[in-house]
Amino acid sequence: MSKLLMTRRRFLATTGCSVAASPLLTPMAFASAPWDTRLVVLILRGAMDGLDVVRPVGDPSFAATRPTLAAGDGLPLDGFFTLHPALAPLHPLWAKGELGFAHAVSTPYRDKRSHFDGQDLLEAGTGFDVTTGAARDGWLNRMLQAVPGLEADTAYAIGREELLLLAGAAPVANWSPGTRLELSPQARRLIELVYEEHPVYQAAVLEALELTEDIAAAEALRAATGEDEADTEMQAMMDEAPGNAAHMQMAEFAVDRLRGDTRIAAFSLGGWDTHGNQANTLPRALRQLSDVIGLLHAGLGPLWGKTGVLAMTEFGRTVRENGSRGTDHGTGGLMVMAGGALRGGKVHGRWPGLEEAALYDRRDLMPTEDVRAYAARAMEGLFGLSGTVLSGSVFPGLDFSAAPRLVF
Repeated sequence: MSKLLMTRRRFLATTGCSVAASPLLTPMAFASAPWDTRLVVLILRGAMDGLDVVRPVGDPSFAATRPTLAAGDGLPLDGFFTLHPALAPLHPLWAKGELGFAHAVSTPYRDKRSHFDGQDLLEAGTGFDVTTGAARDGWLNRMLQAVPGLEADTAYAIGREELLLLAGAAPVANWSPGTRLELSPQARRLIELVYEEHPVYQAAVLEALELTEDIAAAEALRAATGEDEADTEMQAMMDEAPGNAAHMQMAEFAVDRLRGDTRIAAFSLGGWDTHGNQANTLPRALRQLSDVIGLLHAGLGPLWGKTGVLAMTEFGRTVRENGSRGTDHGTGGLMVMAGGALRGGKVHGRWPGLEEAALYDRRDLMPTEDVRAYAARAMEGLFGLSGTVLSGSVFPGLDFSAAPRLVF
């Protein structure tokens, strides 16, 4: 056993901090991207029921297929669709043109309706069934690969679970709630000595420590000075969240980084699998989504006008409610989009209808647009990426010409 290995093990035992396992140990540099706009991507794990979130009350088949779930009044949108009451805090954004939706969307995934395969394909963005050997990097990482000179701090994967969405060759930073490296000056000096003969690793470790110190200093400064109105509003929302919930911690961290050099943040929200008692289970997930978008809006302040938020799910759910007053795995679903940089105040997409003959496999909402097309339009407008890059590298083979432009 080498002297270096023994010294390193002794250091880890002494400090009680597994530096090698830290999600912050990514080579980082605070280099600005060549754009000033921001993108936040939320993966809604479990297959959100878009028909309950944005309800097609103007379709004569809606009430008949959902005798209990269609009951009750939603919030008015455009005369045909209404919004689930649990998203009431976001309704003012709709009125301001800063909240929108795309209905009847899906990935190319069909028929098997597996959460795992559906989520993998959504994040890979390749258009191929994952069982046939699709590329294992994510579409956001491929986008970063297409822009030369970006460093890890440009994009953050946030949360405890791996995000295929940002996996790949491009450098990406990672953070999860509760992560904080706190070392004494003696321990810091020991790091320098342990990695003295390995300057690359030494630089990465020290940079990670500096990042956590920067974050802690910024948090302390805001707490001490009440930096601005946006911070006050954001802190109030954090205080109201039960147990300072993880979804709010992730949103708060995203805000903190997006105020600086970070331009892209991504994380996931669970709780969308609603096979039974959907009237009680779905509102909990919707309140979390509302909390996250609301905190991004409050915390980013003026930067909200330069921000786009895309919330995507692996597939939709059945048109008919089941015997447990829930819905089962389906096909066509809903994308949620928010932010001052996107064209909101509209339910995008071509509505296919809910009569049985119009359904996919006579059970699901028929997809009329690829969900990747809306993501491509958002990146085209936010980052100025060409159609050649988006259809060639980011979403191979995708034709998004029929999707509406989403950025002003």
